Amino acid sequence: MSVNVEITESAQQYLKELLDKQKDNDGIGIRMFVASPGTPQAETCIAYCRPGEEKEGDEIVQLNGFKAYFEGRSLPYLDEAKVDYSPDRMGGQLTIRAPNSKMPRVTDDSPLEDRINYVLYNDVNPSLAAHGGNVSLVEVTEDMIAVLKFGGGCQGCGAVAVTLKQGIEVQLMDKLPELKGIRDVTDHTDRSNAYI
Repeated sequence: MSVNVEITESAQQYLKELLDKQKDNDGIGIRMFVASPGTPQAETCIAYCRPGEEKEGDEIVQLNGFKAYFEGRSLPYLDEAKVDYSPDRMGGQLTIRAPNSKMPRVTDDSPLEDRINYVLYNDVNPSLAAHGGNVSLVEVTEDMIAVLKFGGGCQGCGAVAVTLKQGIEVQLMDKLPELKGIRDVTDHTDRSNAYI
């Protein structure tokens, strides 16, 4: 997929000035990606990218005096994004608008983490929200276990084991057969907001 991100001239100039101030700035660029893509918690990020910090699958674009690396996995979520800089009396503000960052864009070829998040945010969390709860993906282990963390009314809830095994695990493993199981890493000793 090609990069469809607009970085305005003023934003490029501002980013170049920031890069020039970095120690050992020879070859330093920026890297743009979306954390938790396709979920309500999606966050579009720009970080420094020193030589050797590029990732496999990054798309590279030469800008005005530096390179920008765009995470390959994030490209569908960065589609039509715009980075702009508006100077003001206080120094100015860099703004990032990525209208597609929170949009679920999941196919059978999407990374497993994206597909798990899609099921959690579209199938699981709406029913947990009725009890003030939610669940999020922490990681997928090498042995294909989805590590989950509960929040809100699910943290400390007496029914969480049933919800986990009979609800969430069944849904995830039915839709994502490559998963071998799920594990909960929530501290359930804190029952202050527990539903039950």
